[in-house]
Amino acid sequence: MSLLDRVVSLSLPLIPRPIVGYFSRPYIAGPSMEDAFRVVRGLAGEGAMATVDILGEFITAPQEAAANTEAYRTLVERIAGSGLRDTNVSVKLSALGLLLDRGLCLDNMRRLMEVVRDTRNFVRIDMEDSPCTTATLEIYRTLRGEYPEHVGVVLQSRLRRTADDLEGLTQEPANFRLCKGIYLEPRTIAFTDRRIIQRSFTTLLDRMFERGAYVGIATHDEELVFEALDLVRRYRVGRDRYEFQMLLGVDPELRRILIAGGHRLRVYVPYGERWYPYSVRRLRENPQIAGYAFKALFKRA
Repeated sequence: MSLLDRVVSLSLPLIPRPIVGYFSRPYIAGPSMEDAFRVVRGLAGEGAMATVDILGEFITAPQEAAANTEAYRTLVERIAGSGLRDTNVSVKLSALGLLLDRGLCLDNMRRLMEVVRDTRNFVRIDMEDSPCTTATLEIYRTLRGEYPEHVGVVLQSRLRRTADDLEGLTQEPANFRLCKGIYLEPRTIAFTDRRIIQRSFTTLLDRMFERGAYVGIATHDEELVFEALDLVRRYRVGRDRYEFQMLLGVDPELRRILIAGGHRLRVYVPYGERWYPYSVRRLRENPQIAGYAFKALFKRA
């Protein structure tokens, strides 16, 4: 981590809200569902798919969890009626009450999954920081048994436990998003060396393909893209059995290269009124992104 990254990260609470909004703008669709749909349509014009997320995790009251659940149900219904093909949703379980009551969260997810199933859509359960990992995977296992074609989960190559988690999740064909993970965890929990995180990513992807899982390969790292394509060729994975995934606003050139190469690619499109806490939290969790955003601000000026 550079000195600039650390200084910018620590200074975020002092940066005026409009400035945070300025350099967060490329990475967030906007405050409304209509903003998200506008972005999704633009991505579709490039040949990209999308997964839409409503910002608002780490809620503090059951009423907020209920409101978020209804917002997601409405989003799924609106996607079904919008003609937006190949658009699904991503959800963080803390937005549906995971940190309040695990049973409440599971009930809320079941309410969401009913609409997802009825509209023949798909929901990706995002992975959050390490205190959420076990509960998230338990809820995923339950829902995978009840809605097998309609739910997937995220695994992070940064976590030391992930190889063992993977073995326990691939007794039947699973659906994963594999990413490095952005949460800065203690060394006892997570790898801290970039090279090891890279090797872990490739090793996990190899095992996923070996086990016949569908994989969303979530990375902007061209070295990992190269390794992933090598594994796709080695295992002769059909192009209906994997996709690349990227964040909105990050490396659109690589996105276009992969699409031009005939690979399916999905872009994560977050939206919502709670863009500011999301932006600050993400930038503080990953100081390197904070430094990148700060430098990008002055490049545009």
